[in-house]
Amino acid sequence: MKKYSTLGEFIINNQKHFKGSSGELSRLLNAIRLAAKVVNHQVNRAGLVDILGNAGEVNIQGEEQQKLDVYANEIFMHTLINREIVCGIASEEEDDFVAIKGNNGKNDNKYILLMDPLDGSSNVDVNVSVGTIFSVYERITPEGQPVTKDDFLQKGNKQVAAGYVVYGTSTMIVYTTGNGVNGFTLNPAIGTFYLSHPNMNFPKKGNIYSINEANYIHFPQGVKDYLKYIQKQVEKGHKYTSRYIGSLVSDYHRNMIKGGIYIYPQSTNNPKGKLRLLYECNPMAFLAEQSNGMATDGYQRIMDIKPTELHQRVPFFCGSKNMMTKAAEFMSNYAGDAMY
Repeated sequence: MKKYSTLGEFIINNQKHFKGSSGELSRLLNAIRLAAKVVNHQVNRAGLVDILGNAGEVNIQGEEQQKLDVYANEIFMHTLINREIVCGIASEEEDDFVAIKGNNGKNDNKYILLMDPLDGSSNVDVNVSVGTIFSVYERITPEGQPVTKDDFLQKGNKQVAAGYVVYGTSTMIVYTTGNGVNGFTLNPAIGTFYLSHPNMNFPKKGNIYSINEANYIHFPQGVKDYLKYIQKQVEKGHKYTSRYIGSLVSDYHRNMIKGGIYIYPQSTNNPKGKLRLLYECNPMAFLAEQSNGMATDGYQRIMDIKPTELHQRVPFFCGSKNMMTKAAEFMSNYAGDAMY
């Protein structure tokens, strides 16, 4: 597909990759595209309208919801539900999954969607990039029957599509359906996404590390040793640089383009990790593996973890292969540590 073709054209031309495709996944991706444009418009108005700050509610994770969290969640929910193109949705902002009924009380659609509607939303108040993360699976319950929790508790290796939207200096949709990763940039003048970053790949060698080093004292020893290794490499003249935004989408996007590793380990404060397996780690892991990168919890492949709950948290290591391999070496020295 030639560069600067539209996202709509790209979706249609790539339907051939799906055996028995009825166009359902294409309609789902187009609905995500529409919702992303609506959220992008509102993000760009932050500061001009009353949409900054806390919403006054706490989500299922015990975190204060931002006004834009609530807004983005509602937009994606309404867009997907009104078009009757999925049979169920799970959101980081919802306590439980939502089963969607069709007009006849049944739902014959075969896809479910999981999402983090607005990743890094606290950054909106200071005009820093935020994003949306999404993940698509085929249901495992019979078509026509209500979805159950089992439909959502599938391993990441069962994903059929995943991606993110980054609302930054330009707005991009980056996604995969298992045939590589492509990025599309929004032309705000006409509201169209164009293929701007075809066949995106992590550089095999990276020199950026993204981690909140303020929490160093709480990290497992393997992570501490890896950071010490980087410091020693810098002393020897090797070029490493620390870049951490605090928005997974933004940190991941930069590292995929420039080469680097993102680490959000378990800690004494968060012994099970902080990021959500279903809404953040699995989709980003799918993207990473489709773009010559890697994603683990420090030991095992993220997409091989069997989820046990909707809002399950796990440690997350993701990025360029050479940095991931070196980090794994240090982590393996403490496999029997009590923290693990």
